[in-house]
Amino acid sequence: MNRLALFATAPQGIEPLLAAELRAFGAVEPQPGNGGVAFQGDLETAYRACLWSRLASRILLPLASALPADDADTLYAAARQLPWEEHLDPAHTLAVDFIGTNRAIRHSQFGAQRIKDAIVDCLREQCGRRPAIDTVRPDLRINAHLHGAALTLAIDLSGDSLHRRGYRVTTVAAPMKENLAAALLAKLDWPTLARQGCALLDPLCGSGTLVIEAALMAADIAPGLLREYWGFQGWRGHTAAVWQDLLAEARERRRIGLARSLPPLTGRDRDARAVAAARANAARAGLEQVVRFVQGSLEDMQPPAGAAMGLLVTNPPYGQRLGEQVELEQLYARLGDLLKARFAGWRAAVFTGNPQLGKRMGLKAVKSNAFHNGALPCKLLQFRVEPEFFVDREALDRRAREQALSSALSEGGEAFANRLRKNLRTLGRWAEREDIQCYRLYDADLPEYAVAVDVYGDWLHVQEYAPPAAIAPAKAARRLEHVMTLLPEVLGIPPERIALKVRARQKGTAQYRKQADTGRFLAVREGPARLWVNLTDYLDSGLFLDHRPVRTWLRGQAAGKRFLNLFCYTAAATVHAALGGAAATTSVDLSRTYLDWAARNLELNGLQPGPRHRLIQADCRQWLLRERGEYDLIFLDPPTFSNSKRMEGVLDIQRDHVALIRAAVARLARGGVLVFSTNHRRFRLEREALADLAIEDVTRWSIPKDFARNPRIHQCWRIRRG
Repeated sequence: MNRLALFATAPQGIEPLLAAELRAFGAVEPQPGNGGVAFQGDLETAYRACLWSRLASRILLPLASALPADDADTLYAAARQLPWEEHLDPAHTLAVDFIGTNRAIRHSQFGAQRIKDAIVDCLREQCGRRPAIDTVRPDLRINAHLHGAALTLAIDLSGDSLHRRGYRVTTVAAPMKENLAAALLAKLDWPTLARQGCALLDPLCGSGTLVIEAALMAADIAPGLLREYWGFQGWRGHTAAVWQDLLAEARERRRIGLARSLPPLTGRDRDARAVAAARANAARAGLEQVVRFVQGSLEDMQPPAGAAMGLLVTNPPYGQRLGEQVELEQLYARLGDLLKARFAGWRAAVFTGNPQLGKRMGLKAVKSNAFHNGALPCKLLQFRVEPEFFVDREALDRRAREQALSSALSEGGEAFANRLRKNLRTLGRWAEREDIQCYRLYDADLPEYAVAVDVYGDWLHVQEYAPPAAIAPAKAARRLEHVMTLLPEVLGIPPERIALKVRARQKGTAQYRKQADTGRFLAVREGPARLWVNLTDYLDSGLFLDHRPVRTWLRGQAAGKRFLNLFCYTAAATVHAALGGAAATTSVDLSRTYLDWAARNLELNGLQPGPRHRLIQADCRQWLLRERGEYDLIFLDPPTFSNSKRMEGVLDIQRDHVALIRAAVARLARGGVLVFSTNHRRFRLEREALADLAIEDVTRWSIPKDFARNPRIHQCWRIRRG
């Protein structure tokens, strides 16, 4: 066969590994460069690279390079001169992928269009017909690369990115690409370890990519065997017999590989959806008997039974905000502790976008390799789990805390620390005197430290407000680091009991969406009521602290009355009313998640959801139109805006409040009271449209001492029939 000049594209950082892989396929003179590897080989070598490369993204057959492309006309002329009739039957379909720009050609779509025009015009002239365009699955895909005024044109033999093996039928958020996973395993020399009987474990496996790629390597399975579409199949230079021989060889190697005794290959994840996705992907790859995926926490992981040696390899979540960083520090520390306690003699590798967190593991990395995950620079940290590499993490932590504290204080944090101490003297004593366990200690008192700090017993809930546009993101992030450094020192609360979340302007139901999935609930006390809060998983904790006086007032008024809680959220007000002796309570909300939380709150106080304490899942507006019961006491605290898919229409409290108040008042019994509240900062009550009602503004009374600095936190009215 004739020798061809070829090019294999690859993610940044993988090129040297890819060059070694191609050499094993018979490639001649592989030359790694930026973005890929140039090599030579015959058609069989090109096909073998398509079928067997675990690392390449595409295999290209260059047709011409350094073609002049100063502007659109020269670009067209350069492409027009190639003998396209030798490569594409005009009855077949075509697509052009264009990369690069210059002063005259500023849009890749325009460049692709001009090259497509040149190919179509050429074929029409030579063959009397033109090919159709199919950008998704064409018979021939042309790769065009423009660098300055030089154009390279190539046939994409792969047709689609080779990382798409064909086994990924379902996935989870931010999955790792298959060729990146294979590159990490190649760097760890996994094929050699597998032949030695080394077990493999990924304790944070997600949809299973690392484990499945490890299995394909261990069983000598070509990663392209599941693919049904190849770019060379519609190319006139394709030799089907060569390809069929390679397929037959790959299938036989797969049969032999699966018949061998393979080492244990295990993935674990706490997320049941991730484990289900991993199992489905493994089944599609034909590996369901080779790999094992288990749902379970990191704490429960153990070496597979009988595994004398092994490789633990994982890709923890990266986390972009400081709040996530705090949780990740704990994750890395726990992973290191478990490795040292249970995996003596193993090798371990962590692929991370946060390489500084590797120090939290208490293990000295023996190697650190640079890679990119997309555009994000990452490191592959390699460890040997042996005592000589153990590090005293407590000493490291102590020094790190001392350095962070010194930096925070020297860079302006002393003012924040002093304000915390001052607030603790005043609000802390007030809360203790009033027997208040949950309260706001700090609320952006100093504009440069734009956070809210809420005390929940012996926990802190910290919410970062989005900084003004005038504040540089790096400076805001640095101030937030100061906050998280100083809070434990000033308040004596361990860092692991401080939950941090960013709080920006929210729309619709965003404030109710999950931010994490720890499932960690904390029982707190508010007067006689006990309530469940969650400081990590949602933007809000489940308890609006600014409504504390309102809930206390409702409890004092509820004896013997029928109480209705609209947009009830977690039903904290309902619990207070019930404990105040309400004859019956009804709580309505659209969210099943929050109604389940409400049920738990009732049960925590010895109150059983049922006929006396009804929990109703419904759109409150529609429910009020259907409801015919009467209530003596109604609490109405709707969201500012909601466009939930389960609602009929959109709720805009400024626009809709008159109709909503009237619908609630219609359910008031004689002498009944409606308490209406909103946290819409610019809300204006349309009194003229409600002139027939007796309306009392109780906002000033309803705002507690710990929110006195922020009197616009909510507005509140008591409303009766006139």
